[in-house]
Amino acid sequence: MEIQWKYEQREHMRIRKKKEVVYLTYPAFDELRGFCHGFSTRLGGVSRGIFSSMNLSFTRGDDDRAVLENYRRIADALGFSIEKAVCSDQTHTANVRRVYEGDGGKGIVRRKDYTDVDGLVTDVPGLTLVTSYADCVPLFFIDPVKRAVGLSHSGWRGTVGKIGAVTVKKMQEEFGSRPEEILAAIGPSICQDCYEVSEDVAAEFRAAFWENRKEKTLLYEKEDGKYQLNLWRANELVLLEAGILPEHINFPGICTCCNPQFLFSHRASHGKRGNLSAFLGICEAME
Repeated sequence: MEIQWKYEQREHMRIRKKKEVVYLTYPAFDELRGFCHGFSTRLGGVSRGIFSSMNLSFTRGDDDRAVLENYRRIADALGFSIEKAVCSDQTHTANVRRVYEGDGGKGIVRRKDYTDVDGLVTDVPGLTLVTSYADCVPLFFIDPVKRAVGLSHSGWRGTVGKIGAVTVKKMQEEFGSRPEEILAAIGPSICQDCYEVSEDVAAEFRAAFWENRKEKTLLYEKEDGKYQLNLWRANELVLLEAGILPEHINFPGICTCCNPQFLFSHRASHGKRGNLSAFLGICEAME
């Protein structure tokens, strides 16, 4: 399958495959010892129809048995246990929750006992954080010094709420992380060319990013009163403002909407789709 990459001059992500499962990783994170990460594609699962085939959502109308098998497959590919994975409860907030060993399995094999959580952080070896997507922006955070991780879902509301900065602050408060030591990544999501928004959304971004409000690479005004919004750039600005070093920010290079046969996209499918997931955890044991 041919993939349409953005900014081809840089190797942003690697396409990997184990058995039937195709997934993505960051070269910079692959080099880190003691962490596991990945981003699913829609390939390698057992779901059918509009959910074909690696749907990782129990809430979109797919067969629960198929979704559970998909989780088992992606867990095997990435090397984590679904009994030790913890899912978010996304409602487009800027809320970030610290998770502990007792949270393992929540959202997959156990019910969640929390709501309105779009970001997760932990320093527990063996736990894997899980967040879900179909155009919104995944934000990955690894602190290799304090051995802590964070994973957050940043739609346009979360980006206006600067959930990336909230996640960094949470890691500072909970683990003593220093922003300049955190490695971050912006995950596969909708690109500026594909993301048209109305004046009300544009107004919120101008207010939230006042110093950059006239930057066309952030918000490009079209003749019809619509705008092309760059969530990648907006989240880069959030991470820089939070103290992440420019050289520590990794970009996706791949748009969900440009690649609907490879990645689920809400806009490309007009809402008829499954969910992708981002995964990030600390290895239980290091060699």
